[in-house]
Amino acid sequence: MTERVYTQTFCAVGGIIEREGKILLVKEAATSDKGKWNMPAGWLDVGENPLHAVVREVKEETGLDFEPEHLVGVYSLVRKDHEKSPGVMPHAVSLFFCGHISGTLMQPNDEIAELRWFSPEEIQSMDQSTLRSLNIKQRVRDYFDGKRHPLDIIYHAVQN
Repeated sequence: MTERVYTQTFCAVGGIIEREGKILLVKEAATSDKGKWNMPAGWLDVGENPLHAVVREVKEETGLDFEPEHLVGVYSLVRKDHEKSPGVMPHAVSLFFCGHISGTLMQPNDEIAELRWFSPEEIQSMDQSTLRSLNIKQRVRDYFDGKRHPLDIIYHAVQN
């Protein structure tokens, strides 16, 4: 795994996975947020297309094949609760997508302790001791409010 440096803002991607009105969350097992629920998500690797990254992250954390259809939103989160030294703390700008899933949920492992479906009401009742990020609540609201942006607003280029 690449060493993570928190002196600059970084980008993450994630999937909002819904089935029958419930949202799939994963319980962290290997991060500083061990035991907290999160959406399947992770860092965008340098040079990686965000659409490829969300497919990779969803697969790694759930075992599901994910085909992004829309961008639900862009979310910024400063983690003052994880300040490493004065002014050095995680600040992620995250792109969250919705789309189609297929396949079978994986079994828990060293990184993901549990996978579970939650109703929007259950998620809204969780707090910072339970959720890795309070942005999760906003993502759920945005998803069920029908916020959808076309994927072509994301342009990825590699300049040689």
